[in-house]
Amino acid sequence: MNTFGRELRITTFGESHGRAIGVVIDGVPAGLPLTEEDIRRELDRRMFCHIHWLNPRCEPEEFEILSGVKDGHTQGTPIAIVIWNKRAISSYYDELWMKPRPGHADLAYYLKYGKFYDHRGGGRASGRTTAAIVAAGAVAKKLLALVGAEVAGHIVELGGVEVKRPYTFEDVKKSWEKPLPVVDDDALAAMLEVLRKNAAEGDSVGGGVEIWAVGAPQGLGEPHFGKVKADLAHAAFSVPAVVALDWGAGRQLAKMRGSEANDPIVVKGGKPALETNKIGGVLGGITIGEPLYFRVWLKPTPSVRKPQRTVDLAKMEPATLQFKGRYDVSVVPKALVALEAMTAITLADHLLRAGVIRRDRPLKDPVV
Repeated sequence: MNTFGRELRITTFGESHGRAIGVVIDGVPAGLPLTEEDIRRELDRRMFCHIHWLNPRCEPEEFEILSGVKDGHTQGTPIAIVIWNKRAISSYYDELWMKPRPGHADLAYYLKYGKFYDHRGGGRASGRTTAAIVAAGAVAKKLLALVGAEVAGHIVELGGVEVKRPYTFEDVKKSWEKPLPVVDDDALAAMLEVLRKNAAEGDSVGGGVEIWAVGAPQGLGEPHFGKVKADLAHAAFSVPAVVALDWGAGRQLAKMRGSEANDPIVVKGGKPALETNKIGGVLGGITIGEPLYFRVWLKPTPSVRKPQRTVDLAKMEPATLQFKGRYDVSVVPKALVALEAMTAITLADHLLRAGVIRRDRPLKDPVV
């Protein structure tokens, strides 16, 4: 299950400390303008090297487009992108072999694959592998732009600090001009202090992000088991560290009466629309032309410098470990970029499913 999607399919490969990670993207029609700069732009958004606690490894993200693109346009054939691992230091993990780190996938991989899994840096389960997802998301965002749709997200909570001020989608996009994509400057300052404090204490924090998709056409989604909301939840939970998802107003809806929760239907521009959008742009699993939005919650980075109890699997006896390598104090900012990418990939897949974009003809020809 390293492949996601039906009409737009991505297959990722590689481990955190292997030679490279990468992705093969199949289903992109011929004629889509695509350059290395498009990929670079998205990969750079996940760097956060200006905040050392968020990316001490600060991988340079050197990549190559190996196939599927010629003279700045897609060819309708599989697009292969490889991202080289340049700054892995595997020696940090020598003493951790057969000593699964609490909160990591080490134990699960050992129980499933025995001694044949790569534990260095989390191996296949590492957040590092989401760089390949982000590269694929760059392609998907180009497909969404063909129909005037765009995806953007921001941080709504970090280490217990919450965004409280109201905001618009334009505010969300503009927040990326700040050190962290946070619409509330007071919350941003407090979040940065939380990161500094936890880095000094050798601990980590989790948080929440909100993803918006604006301009997605009506009619995407297929009942019963191809619902847009369900596919986006599947996509979101494929990103490491995700622990919960709230669609639209989420849990707040569960606290309301039906008369309060329902969005009144009105006429806008001669068409039926919602007066409010507490439901998050989807009814019956099908998009209705309103903005889609949902919040995703992520656990703290499991790597911390504090001593933790585990088991030495070689001896089957208790052990204590204390991580000495590099780790991000919070996975939330990088995960946000990966969640944007998975949202774009899912929606682009649905555009192809619905025939809004056709994969069987060059894009210079009329689309349905």
